[in-house]
Amino acid sequence: MPSSPARPDRAAAPRRRGALRRTGEWCARHFVTVLILWVAALAGLQVLQHAYGGDYSDDFSLPGTQSQDGLDVLKAHAPQAGGYSAQVVLHDADKPLTSVSDQVATAVTDLQKLPDVLSAQNPLPSSGSTPPPPPDPNTGPLSTDQKTAYITVRFSVQPSTLDPSYLDGVDDAVRPLRSAGVEVEYGGPLGELARPEPSDRTSEAIGFGVAIVVLLIGFGSLLAAVLPLVTALICALCGLALLGLLAAAATFATVSPTLATMIGIGIDYALFLVTRHRQNLVDGQDPVTAAGNAAATSGHAVLLSGCTVIIALSGLWVSGIGFIGKLGLAAAVTVVTAVLGALTLVPAILGLIGRRIDRVRVRKPVAETVPAPEGAEPGGWHRYAQRVERRPWWFLAGGVVLLAVLSFPVLFIQLGHIGDGADPKSFTDRRAFDLMSTAFGPGSNGPLTLVIDQSKVPSSDRSALADQAQKALTNVPDAAVTTPLTATSDGDVLTATAYSAAAPQDERTTSLTNHLTDDVLPQAVSGYDASTYVTGTTAAQVDFLDIVSSRLPLIIAVVVGLAFLVILAVFRGLLVALKAAVLNVLSIAASYGVVVAVFQWGWGGPALGVSGKVPIESYVPMMMFAIVFGLSMDYEIFLLSRIHEAWVRTGDARASVAHALEITARVITCAALIMVSVFAAFVISDNIVVKMLGLGLAASVLIDATVVRLLLVPAVMTLLGRAAWWIPGPLDRILPHLDAEGGAEGGAQSRAEPAGPVGEK
Repeated sequence: MPSSPARPDRAAAPRRRGALRRTGEWCARHFVTVLILWVAALAGLQVLQHAYGGDYSDDFSLPGTQSQDGLDVLKAHAPQAGGYSAQVVLHDADKPLTSVSDQVATAVTDLQKLPDVLSAQNPLPSSGSTPPPPPDPNTGPLSTDQKTAYITVRFSVQPSTLDPSYLDGVDDAVRPLRSAGVEVEYGGPLGELARPEPSDRTSEAIGFGVAIVVLLIGFGSLLAAVLPLVTALICALCGLALLGLLAAAATFATVSPTLATMIGIGIDYALFLVTRHRQNLVDGQDPVTAAGNAAATSGHAVLLSGCTVIIALSGLWVSGIGFIGKLGLAAAVTVVTAVLGALTLVPAILGLIGRRIDRVRVRKPVAETVPAPEGAEPGGWHRYAQRVERRPWWFLAGGVVLLAVLSFPVLFIQLGHIGDGADPKSFTDRRAFDLMSTAFGPGSNGPLTLVIDQSKVPSSDRSALADQAQKALTNVPDAAVTTPLTATSDGDVLTATAYSAAAPQDERTTSLTNHLTDDVLPQAVSGYDASTYVTGTTAAQVDFLDIVSSRLPLIIAVVVGLAFLVILAVFRGLLVALKAAVLNVLSIAASYGVVVAVFQWGWGGPALGVSGKVPIESYVPMMMFAIVFGLSMDYEIFLLSRIHEAWVRTGDARASVAHALEITARVITCAALIMVSVFAAFVISDNIVVKMLGLGLAASVLIDATVVRLLLVPAVMTLLGRAAWWIPGPLDRILPHLDAEGGAEGGAQSRAEPAGPVGEK
């Protein structure tokens, strides 16, 4: 087995002034220039974003899926039946809707005149005609008591992507009905367009407020507390403006700016630099040199951490879904601005403040926790690390058991789409959902359009095909009712509508959709040259779920693999890199478990404003994995860099763990508390997906900063001992040499003596 070269005497080796050190010193010395450039960039980007920035939309397609192919067939053979449907729901508790038939007819006529409307269906029977008996169960469009009905409006574009001003025309069309005392609500994508404009300023304000309190308590200095917040705000605003400009060239989901804000508030990045800078001042360095050294040491860790987060977010493109990949890109934009701000704006402000950073104080300011001198009583974190060293297996077992308990709900995770029924009752789409469910059953909110393309079937065989297909569609499990097949005007396509016995987001509806797609419809056309599809909004959501579920393992493998290589290249320890990957996966599984318990099992969901139990939005686990894995690597790199720094200097593997815990515990704890508060504040959002991400990210950071950093990492590093830093010679030669803390900038990474048996000092 190849051995690593002997550990060199670092004190004897001259330290080269690397790029980050030079950049930090230049920014601190020329702080006026740097601040002017950042203010100009902020102002310019805001002006450009307001002038040319794009809008955010959830309009995306899934080319090659059967739901999209079915929609294309409908558009080609029956344009009026194709497109995107939405419901205008009517309800009058006092009188039957037939008493306002004139107003209904007027509203339908006016709706048909709106731009992008293909058709609007009048739910009432024509005047003087005998209405047909409703199906059993009644799925509409008119309820049995005639007090609830829905107008099906088909659009040539996705209604939720239209400008909100489009609703003015819809409101004008239904005004006669409202004047007659009829309750009118908008369902489906039209209701989504009518939702209040999302604003997460309250969440952001709460997060920043908690951050100020934590920083003041943790470090005692007002300027040291405010500086990370100011720089994080400036960088986040620049990143969001850049994202707005990107949205003018490509379609980004409506949740993109919120996600970018959550991930791009780089308070912890600035915090690590400010903490190192203040310690440098305590050690007697002048402000410019202190800022440069902070950029050269903690700045290296910030750069590597940011790159790791971006690598993890880039792994989302492996999904092959542009919608998912762009969410990762949106978050990566603000991560880039956060890193740039930490490496340039923070040193500039530190240069401006100089030695006055602790002038305004609320308590005795503290910087890093300096290890106790030899012979003195060790600090609390050092004593804690010594306890871990004495009983590492106990601490390891305790951490693993705790993560296993938190991860248990993941075994029962149900991916799906969160329906309108989970929205607040103040939303019109939620009220429309409730009216439809009460009058026509839950499945009426997510009808499935069945399409049989018989264009290649001879005319003489089409009647027999229709009879065979109709029989196959009778008594399908979990289908409340299926309407009779009808032919399009050209006779080439047969269509029907299936209504699930459950709500659109229910697992039974997903099973019904897959059963119709894979079994029922193919058997219905068996023996004929016909193609079958299940289309509509619900079917598209099921296709999306299937794609995401099938590609999630690949994304996990890619992200874990890339992060493993980054850690290996930085710390030159095969077992260290493997440990980091495994522990981060375990902590992510635990955060998944928290999300499942709260939202899917309903343990606390109502307290967060979630109505009932909801499935886990299909793309949330994918997003959480990329984001959480990247964020977990932040603290992993900062802690490991200090352990490695001490290991290179002393060669004492176990003592290095205690040393690193002692000097980083306060800053990592404060950074984690801040990020937990920032993420947790987003649970007050009206958007259920944002709630899920906010809670999941808050839980993951909390778990990572406590269970992983305080129990598992010290225990594992103690058990591994010197073996943690062993790397095979051939692998060592082909990997690039990166330095997490800038200790040998520009040079090769120093290494300790060959590793001995696991657990040996």
